[in-house]
Amino acid sequence: MHDTNLSSAVDTNEGKNATQRGPDRHEKWAHRKLVKFNKAKCKVLYLDWGNPQHQYRLGDDEIESSSGEKDLGRLVDEKLDISCRYAFAAQKASCILGCIKRSMANRLREVIQPCFSALERLHLESCVQLWGLQDKKDMDLLEQV
Repeated sequence: MHDTNLSSAVDTNEGKNATQRGPDRHEKWAHRKLVKFNKAKCKVLYLDWGNPQHQYRLGDDEIESSSGEKDLGRLVDEKLDISCRYAFAAQKASCILGCIKRSMANRLREVIQPCFSALERLHLESCVQLWGLQDKKDMDLLEQV
């Protein structure tokens, strides 16, 4: 089964109960189809500072909360802060650069740079175009890689 997202605005117990019906329906469907959810991967992301942060369940298990999750390849955090996306992109680029360095016998810049450009540079550039750099520190972070 692929990723499934449920969302709702909850500020009352009635809203909490309505939101809980979503995981309940999914659990019943999975039981009928003999499918199991990987409950360790199920998370609740609270997006508002004033959110009452109700607890939700999937079957008999409580769903853990998370401060940030990846959705459609992009990191989303509880504050919808875009800077974490730059840090995530820079971290991913650094990891790929490390893999290239470890797998190449020749560590000359002329050899590594084309590999890096082919694998990660396009990702970084598309992220910058999509997100639009707002802060100089974010730009510096990406340029360091």
